[in-house]
Amino acid sequence: MDFEIPERTRAVLTELDAFIDAEIRPLEEQDDNARFFDHRREFARTDVERGGVPRAEWVALLDEARRRADAAGHLRWGLPTDLGGGGATNLDMAVVREHLAHRGLGLHNDLQTEHSIVGNLVFVELLTRFGSEEQRAELVEASIVGEKGLAFALTEPDHGSDATWMTTTAVADGDDWVINGTKRFNTLGHDTTHDVVFARTSGKDGAARGITAFVVPLDTPGVDVPFYWWTLNMPTDHAEVELRDVRVPGTAILGEEGAGLDVAQAFVHENRIRQAAGSLGAAQYCIDRSVERARDRTTFGRPLATRQAIQWPLVELHTEATMLRALVHRAAVALDDVRAAGRSPVEVGHLVSMCNYRANRLVCEAADRAMQVHGGLGYTRHEPFEHIYRHHRRYRITEGSEEIQIRRVAGHLFGFL
Repeated sequence: MDFEIPERTRAVLTELDAFIDAEIRPLEEQDDNARFFDHRREFARTDVERGGVPRAEWVALLDEARRRADAAGHLRWGLPTDLGGGGATNLDMAVVREHLAHRGLGLHNDLQTEHSIVGNLVFVELLTRFGSEEQRAELVEASIVGEKGLAFALTEPDHGSDATWMTTTAVADGDDWVINGTKRFNTLGHDTTHDVVFARTSGKDGAARGITAFVVPLDTPGVDVPFYWWTLNMPTDHAEVELRDVRVPGTAILGEEGAGLDVAQAFVHENRIRQAAGSLGAAQYCIDRSVERARDRTTFGRPLATRQAIQWPLVELHTEATMLRALVHRAAVALDDVRAAGRSPVEVGHLVSMCNYRANRLVCEAADRAMQVHGGLGYTRHEPFEHIYRHHRRYRITEGSEEIQIRRVAGHLFGFL
C-alpha cells in the first residue's frame, strides 16, 4: 500500500496557492470584506434580526468565491470526471482539505460554512449514485453552481445516532406519500431549496430497513421552519423543521423505498475522512502559530520557547498530528482500494473512525493550547483560535459522535462487526 502524496497532487496544491493569492485573497481584502474574518467575523456574518442566519452580504461573498473557483477549474476537482470533475481520489481530497485548513482562516476555506474553493460536493455524489434521471437533471448542476441546494434531515428531537428509532413517518396515499414528523439540527444553508427527509415507511422501530429518503422541496405545503437553533458557532444553519401532512409524489424517493439508510451511509466514509483531514490541518495551524509565538515572545529575559512548560505540550500535539497524518493517508488509500475493488467501505470503517474522532479531539486540544501559549491575546477574537475551537468542537458530536466512532473501532477490535 503506497500512501505517499502523488506528484500530481502536489502540483494541484501549488496551483491552488497561486489561485488563492491571485483571486481569493484580493477579494477577501476588498470592500472591508476583512470584517468577515477578523475580530468582527461572528457579528459581521450573523443576521440577528432574521433569527441568526447568515447575512446577505456574507452569502454573496461566498457565492462569488465559489464562482471564481469554478471558473478556474478548482471547485469540481473532487468529483468524478464524468461530472466535469478532476477525478480526485480520497487521498487527493484528504491532502487538499488538510492543506487548505492549514492556511488558516480565509475565504479560500471557511470553516463555519463548509465552503471551500475545492468543493466537498456530497449531495452531487449521492444524486449521481441514487437519484433518478429527473432528479439528477434538476439538481446536480444547479447544486454545484449554487442555484439550488440540498440539506440532510435525519436527526430528530428524540433521536440522533439512534436513527433507526426515528418517529417521522411517510404513509402511501395512491401514488403519493404523506410525511409527518419533526427534524432537528437540519442544516439548512442559505442556498437550500430541497431537503432530503428520512422517514419510516415500513418495518418496526429499530429496524434498518423500512426507512426511506425523500427529496422534498422546502416550499411544499406543510413544511415549516419555526426557528433556528443558536449554537456555539454563529451564524447558524441548524433549523428545526416540522412536517405536517407533507404530500410528495412517489418520484420524490431517493434510492429505493425502504433503503434510505443506504443513502445516508453511502458517502459517510469519504465525508468523515475529509472532515478529519480538515481538522488535522486546522490543528497543525494552531501548533505552528504557537511555535512562532513562543519563539517571538520574551518573558523574564528569555524567549518563551526555552520553557519546557511551553515546549512539551506542543511536542505532544505535533507528534500526534504527525502520526495522525500517516493514518489519514493510509485510511484514504484503503478506502480508494476497496472502492476500486467493488468491496464495501465497511471493511476499513474502523480506520476512518480512528481518524475522525482523534482528529476532532486534536484540533480542540491544539486550539486550546494555542490560546494558552498566546496568553491574553489568545483569548481574544483578534486571534483565530476561539473560532477554530468553536467550529471543530461540533464535530465531536455531528458527523457521527466520537462515541459512535469509538464504538465502531471497538466492534472491529473485539470482533463484534
